Amino acid sequence: MNENQDKGLHKSAINWYPGHMAKTRREIKEMKQLVDLVYEVIDARMPISSKIHDIDDLLKDKKRILVVTKYDMCDKKVTDVILQQYEREGYIVIPIDLVHGKCDKLLQASRQVLQEMNQKRKEKGLKDKILRVLVVGVPNVGKSTLINRLAGEKKAKTGNQPGVTKQMNWIRVGKDIELLDSPGILWPKLENQEQARILAALSSIKEEILDLFDLSTFVLEKISELYPDRLQERYGITTLNHDDILETYQTIAKRRGALLRGGEIDYDKVAKIILQDLKDGKLGPITLDR
Repeated sequence: MNENQDKGLHKSAINWYPGHMAKTRREIKEMKQLVDLVYEVIDARMPISSKIHDIDDLLKDKKRILVVTKYDMCDKKVTDVILQQYEREGYIVIPIDLVHGKCDKLLQASRQVLQEMNQKRKEKGLKDKILRVLVVGVPNVGKSTLINRLAGEKKAKTGNQPGVTKQMNWIRVGKDIELLDSPGILWPKLENQEQARILAALSSIKEEILDLFDLSTFVLEKISELYPDRLQERYGITTLNHDDILETYQTIAKRRGALLRGGEIDYDKVAKIILQDLKDGKLGPITLDR
């Protein structure tokens, strides 16, 4: 941490659009004619921020199911309001708990699409075909975990950091569905920095490019605004001193043992503790979008 951060006022702009994302976008445009359906995957804890904001331009008129992962970790009261808005916009919306839940509703909705498609083919004298589905979303939103649940075995690499999936791969699900797994993508310029920080806080942006003190301060401020009781439950913080954020870091450091020799505060460790607690759900069920 440097001195210009010590009042919690430092705000570095976040942008991350590596070359492989531009490549993936080109490949999606080239291959979209091969698919019949799109699983657009978003994170229930950030159902607005994690939705690729120019997805309509990328996919045009492709039929889509909005798959909402990590539903077990969100504030359902808040997230459900946003999901209802998506339904009013015409989306098929299917929330999924990828840890404990099942994907039956998603498979049922997909096979309904397949049945309608093959009925039209039959009317034209054409043979039935399998359903080909593109799986798309921002990095680390749970696409590979979703695919593995659907396939019933580990066919896609998973990890808790962005960039695990490197290339597009076809994966078979049962006898009638084939999934096209794609690397996570963002958009060329993250103009909304509030949403950029939410994406970063929940691991959709590569950690190495981030100012972790800035980001953890954002998380503290956001949780203080939306769920103030959680900071007291987890860290013993009753009020957040926005004018001197170091006071808050000192409280957390002492409570969590993030101290260096001589009793100095390990600010980097505190920042990582805050961010990890958020990702692991230790700050309770949260939804950061409104």
